[in-house]
This record gives sequence, structure tokens and C-alpha cells, in this order.
Amino acid sequence: MATRGLVLYLLSGFSVAVLSVFFFTDPNGNHTYPPSNLSSLNTTLLQYPFPSVSSTSEKVWPELKFSWRIVLATVIGFLGSAFGTVGGVGGGGIFVPMLTLIVGFDTKSAAALSKCMIMGASTSSVWYNLRVNHPTKEAPIIDYDLALLFQPMLMLGITVGVALSVVFPYWLITILIIILFMGTSTRSFFKAVQMWKEETLFKKELEEQRRTMVNSHGELLIDAEYDPLIPKEEKSWIQILCSNLRWKGILVLVTVWVIFLLLQIFKNDSTVCSAWYWVLFLLQFPVAVVVFGYEAVKLHKEYKKRIISGNTEAVCEANIEWTGLNLAFCALCGILGGTVGGLLGSGGGFILGPLLLEIGVIPQVASATATFVMMFSSSLSVVEFYLLKRFPIPYALYLISVSVVAGFWGQLFIRKLVAFLRRASIIIFILSGVIFASALTMGVVGTKESISMIHNHEFMGFLSFCDCQ
Repeated sequence: MATRGLVLYLLSGFSVAVLSVFFFTDPNGNHTYPPSNLSSLNTTLLQYPFPSVSSTSEKVWPELKFSWRIVLATVIGFLGSAFGTVGGVGGGGIFVPMLTLIVGFDTKSAAALSKCMIMGASTSSVWYNLRVNHPTKEAPIIDYDLALLFQPMLMLGITVGVALSVVFPYWLITILIIILFMGTSTRSFFKAVQMWKEETLFKKELEEQRRTMVNSHGELLIDAEYDPLIPKEEKSWIQILCSNLRWKGILVLVTVWVIFLLLQIFKNDSTVCSAWYWVLFLLQFPVAVVVFGYEAVKLHKEYKKRIISGNTEAVCEANIEWTGLNLAFCALCGILGGTVGGLLGSGGGFILGPLLLEIGVIPQVASATATFVMMFSSSLSVVEFYLLKRFPIPYALYLISVSVVAGFWGQLFIRKLVAFLRRASIIIFILSGVIFASALTMGVVGTKESISMIHNHEFMGFLSFCDCQ
């Protein structure tokens, strides 16, 4: 799979970045940054590694009132939610800088509100996607097989990444953000360009057929624009909704969500680094492995049946062979994507969206499936933030409302545009653009803060996990 090139790039880039910590760290321990203060800073990275100019340890909740800041934040939030959900990446890389630099929230609160916005936008997008047909065949537009395959490993990776975010120095996380976002956005852009060329060639061939209207046997061809002799039965949105729902898969995903939530709640209430803390942390692994293993065995068996029968129809949207090696590779990608997402605060959407495209999923289904998975991961974070009283309810309700409207109308507008132009590559261009914009906003501000830390001779090495909780 072409995905291996991207994974190799991420692994090599991340390895070099991590090893560079030992070069920047003063072996004599000469630094002026108190470890306790650094612990407070890195704790803010627990859910999103984007520091604000304001204090990272105190709550800063501006009053919700009409002002130019609210208007600008609403516009940015609307556009970020609309384009982020269409691309299947959420838009968190845009929301947090907007909430900290424009509205004035502290980093922790901005991260929490960002998750609220992602949850609202992804939920409305899922509702929209459940009411539309698959673009090419009679099947749900959300690929539940892929969701069941990637969601447990992605959520497991996110919890591991969140733990690592407390240990990793801030400047290193900034570098990892740039490596990840620039790599995935560039890869997605070139894929979009390639798909655009293929669509252009296909449209030219179709136009040529319409001009001739006669085949090699002298028979009149039927124009595709004309209604067929036997009209296709039009389904109501309720019928489409029922055909798009797969209750068994949804039940499994909800069960995994509840188990991970309970484990996180109990773990947060326990003493850090105690025996009970590590037991709860390690219990996440068998939960994720069992669900992934069940789906992997199912896909492998169906793949073997297709090979024996000579059926070339794909089990799900992924255009790959479901061999043991490829399934193990998908598990690695899921854990890697979740770990990177938890470490960098992206929630995994910036990895899952491009990953689904890389393994052969068409853009409409990749967007719908990534958004569906993202709804579970973002809602899990929102519940945890709510229990921690990490965001103001009035702001959360307002921003969720903006995101809900933006997610629905963004999906509606872009899908209509794709259908009109007959170019699904537009979705990939949007995905690439959102990731690139996130790389700019987070990279520029993150670099500025890192330079400030260097000038102040602050601590630049790894921290102790147990000491900085």
C-alpha cells in the first residue's frame, strides 16, 4: 500500500525529532525553568498541545457578550466546522488558536471548547450522511467495517498519546505537529491532484461518447442524461436512514465508547502511578484488541471466501487485500494515528482521514466514516471535560450550536457541489487545505512560544510522568 511511504516518513521524522531532545537538553541540568511550572505547562497539553499567551494554570473565561471578537470567532468557527467535517479532520487545529488568541480563553478551556465544537459538527455531519445514498452502490455511506476496525485502536492510541504529551517537551510537540501536518497535507494534496486529472480524463471520454452517440455496431447509444426506460425507485429519507443504520456495529462502537469512558473516569479518580492506576490504564489494551481482532477475523474470513469463489467485490470500501499482514499494518496505523493524535491533540482525525484515502476508500465514504469515528472520540473528551468543569456551559452551548449548523450545511453544500461538478477530489482538496491551515496556525504560534522558552533558558528535556501529573 502507498500508505507505507507516509508511515515511514512519520516514523523517521518523529524518531529524529525525539532523539534531538538529548541534543538540546543540558546534561548539567542548568536551566531556569522550575519543574513545577513546566509540569503545569505540559499538563495543558493533556488534551491539546497549544499554549496560549495567557496563563496556562488559571481559568480564563471571557464573558459571552456581543463584540467583534465573538463575531470573528463565530465566522472562523463556522468555516472551520464546515470544511473540517467535510474533510473528516474536525478542525481542532483552527479552533484552539481562535479561542485563545481571539476570544481570550486559557489553553485548557480552549481545548475543551474545541472538542465541543468538533463533537457538534461531527454529530450533525453524521446525521446528514445517514440521510444520503452511497454515491456508487446500494450500501451505507458510512463504512461500519472500517469504523469497527480503526476506532478501538485509534482510541487506545489516543490514551497513550495523551499520557506521552505530559512527558514530551513543548518544543518537541511543536516540531511533531509540523512534521505530521505538512506530511499528511502534502500527500493529500498530490492525491487530490491525481484524482482531479483522472476525473478530467473520465469526463472527456464521457463527453466524446455523447458526441458520437453511436457505437461501433452502428447502434444508437442512450444519453446518460436521459431518464432510463425503467425509472429507478426513489427512496424517502426515512428509507435511506434505515438502510444506512447498522445497529450491531453501532452497538459495538457505543460499548467501546462507554468502557473507555468508565476506565478514564476511574483512572482520573485514582492516585497517579499507583497500582490501581496502571491496572485501569492497561485494561484499555484488551478492550481495543478484542474488538479489533473480532473485526479483523471477520474481514479476513470474508476475504478468503471471495478469493475461493472468485468474487472481486470488496468486503468494504478499502481497496486492499485483507491478509494477516495488511490487517496487522492497519492495527499499527490505528495505534500510531491515535498516539500521534493524543500527543498532538488532534484527536486522530488528521491521521484517519488521509489514511482511509490512502487505502482506497472513495472521498465521500472516507469523509463520512472518519467523521463518524471522530464523533465518538470527541464526545468522549467532552464528557471528561464536563466532569472536570473545564469549560463554561453558555459558551459551549453557543459554539456547539454554531458547529451543528456549520457541519450540516457544509456537508450539504459540498456534496451538492461534488454532484454538480462530478469531482469528488474537491473533498480531498478541502481536507488538505484544513490540515495545511492547521499546520500554519499551530506551527507559527508554537514556534514563537518555543523560541521564547529557548531565550529564557527554560527546561528543554523530557519530564517524569509521575511527577508532572
